[in-house]
Amino acid sequence: MEWIDLLEETTGAFADVLATGDLAAPVPSCPGWTLADLGEHTRWVHAWAAHAITHGAPDGDSPAPGLERDTLVSGYRAAAAELLDVLRRTAPDVPVWTFGPDTQARFWRRRQVHEVTMHLYDALASQARTDDWRPAPELAWDGVDEVATLFYPRQQRLGRTAPLPVPVRVTATDLDRSLVLEPDAGGEPVELAAPAADLLLTLWGRLPATGPAAEVLGQARITS
Repeated sequence: MEWIDLLEETTGAFADVLATGDLAAPVPSCPGWTLADLGEHTRWVHAWAAHAITHGAPDGDSPAPGLERDTLVSGYRAAAAELLDVLRRTAPDVPVWTFGPDTQARFWRRRQVHEVTMHLYDALASQARTDDWRPAPELAWDGVDEVATLFYPRQQRLGRTAPLPVPVRVTATDLDRSLVLEPDAGGEPVELAAPAADLLLTLWGRLPATGPAAEVLGQARITS
């Protein structure tokens, strides 16, 4: 995938919601947050990721420029632009600090696209505009794969969740793709089948699981 192009497009779309939306609107998937809070969080994450690449450490921090619209939007656009610049200047195979098994700069290209893609959904949800969230199925499926190979194993490694008690087959009905969470678990496998974008939303807790896998997935903290 053309990660840099996707990141530029998606951060632009996110900034547009901040520039035009009701900043005081609550974000349904982030209890206690307003759209302004979500904007500041995502700005901070972009700045943190840029620091991880340039300084090789996870200790980056940056003060909030403010939650008023002008400062929030300009601060977000600046952080996104800096991240894009850092990623463009850093070859994908350069070693950097990451929180996954891939310790090259390409990790952050992919991770930050998925970060802002999910938060674009959150931002649109705060404005009752989720129908405007339309990631390509291939991108959404890559996000599902990231959950399966990075976030779910990390949750277990950090002691935040127990392993799923039975295998869960995750199937994208619009791509004819599937993967299995906990393939070596005992018991009868259960299936979660939906379009790739809905699978991504489900694994990130934005949509409830349905079908045979709902009860099993409800026992674990797959992503957070």
